[in-house]
Amino acid sequence: MEVLVMGSGGREHAICQQFLKSSKIGKLYCAPGNGGTSQIATNVSISVNEASNFNKLVDFVKENRVDFTFVGPEIPLSLGVVDYFEANGLKIVGPSKNGARLESSKIYSKEFMRKYGVPTAKYNCFSDVNDVLKFLDSCEKSQKIVLKADGLAAGKGVYICSSREEAKDVVNQIMNYRILGSAGVNIIIEEYIEGPELSCLVFTDGISYSIMPASQDHKRVNDNDQGPNTGGMGAYAPASLTMLNDYDLSKRIEVIIHKIINGMKNEGIDYKGVLYVGLIIKDFSPYVLEFNCRFGDPETQAILPLLDTDLTDICVAILNKKLGALKINWKKGFSVSVVLASSGYPGRFETGFEISGLENINTEDTMIFHAGTKFETGKFFTCGGRVLSITSRADNVRAAINKVYSSVRNIYFKNMHYRKDIAWMALNE
Repeated sequence: MEVLVMGSGGREHAICQQFLKSSKIGKLYCAPGNGGTSQIATNVSISVNEASNFNKLVDFVKENRVDFTFVGPEIPLSLGVVDYFEANGLKIVGPSKNGARLESSKIYSKEFMRKYGVPTAKYNCFSDVNDVLKFLDSCEKSQKIVLKADGLAAGKGVYICSSREEAKDVVNQIMNYRILGSAGVNIIIEEYIEGPELSCLVFTDGISYSIMPASQDHKRVNDNDQGPNTGGMGAYAPASLTMLNDYDLSKRIEVIIHKIINGMKNEGIDYKGVLYVGLIIKDFSPYVLEFNCRFGDPETQAILPLLDTDLTDICVAILNKKLGALKINWKKGFSVSVVLASSGYPGRFETGFEISGLENINTEDTMIFHAGTKFETGKFFTCGGRVLSITSRADNVRAAINKVYSSVRNIYFKNMHYRKDIAWMALNE
């Protein structure tokens, strides 16, 4: 089969790696790809984040007789790339533009959850900065306040403020100075819920679904969850083992997924692909924080190395609406993924530095996934905020942690930064 993967991050490199494990794959393309994907697939220099390029992508798929396309990032989904491809008679794995609204508008997703009885934090929506500030004046001075931009903000649109004054400053930055652009035209103020978070991803064909091993992302840029939110500094899977061994909690999570899938069916949403449900657990009760309408990044780099079923078979089952007939198997053990980033990320950072030491990682259970890299003159160079994800798999989480950090220490580029505590919380469960 000929397959095209859309995207250019570590998630897409991991997806490409997984497809290559299949004996059914003949030719693999990645648009636009990165330095890592260039080594295992044919990079296609077409940006997928502009609707004006969709016709170029369609032409490429037709000319190269691509059997199906897999969409990695959220922007093309929110712009309706699936609708465009299907209108041209092409097979593509991903939700329609209507389905992608669950991620592209937090206000829409909140209204969806309220309508279908999905437990979530209490919230208020605002489009006028004066109304927001007036609401904040009614809050306690020292209470924690969660602020969320309504639109897509590359994983950086959520702020947990420790005081009313801090919240006012963030509102001013988002709504007056537009630090998030159009994503912050409307915002949500949400009740703060204390508890561990889980990333629960599912494969779905819109009719049936299959839940993947739970994972746990590390959003803050520094150790001990300090510093600003990022797109993710690392992840591990399976996560929160003690909690998920509780039968009632597992059943509650499954009830939530069932409500979401049925809600989408009731709304007439054609959802084919991966749904990411961000959960927080309080007193063994799960609440939904957010949706992503695709694989998470870096969760993908931790989850896919555990997949034991051919990803090609899963995609074909999704496209044919026959996922319910396919048994999806997962490997035993644990996977830990650490992101190597450019110092300064998620703010300003420098790029163009040579990456060394990649050739020193050659163990069967450790994988390198490229994100912000380019390959020139036989060498890899940095070209983004999140540069690499290093993932190790082992029988237990401690062994996976030790293995991945041993590999990380072999890699170097100028201004390299990474967290030293990915998955450490799992050791205390």
